[in-house]
Amino acid sequence: MILLELFDPATPGYQDIADDNSKPKWKESRKTKLTLRQIRKLRKMNDVRNFEKQKYLKKIYAQYSPPAAEGAVPTL
Repeated sequence: MILLELFDPATPGYQDIADDNSKPKWKESRKTKLTLRQIRKLRKMNDVRNFEKQKYLKKIYAQYSPPAAEGAVPTL
């Protein structure tokens, strides 16, 4: 979780409030089973976060990479 996710309002599409209303029943010790819809949704959310992280890292690499010298021949 990113620190900003604690303070900023939820991004649309990340959380569905209607899906969060399930409560465990008394003396029910089994874990709830995930449906295929929930698994697909989790996978999509993970893919989006990975994409955003890669985009952020590209920005950071570009910002902190050493500048190329003018007229220098690149070495392989």
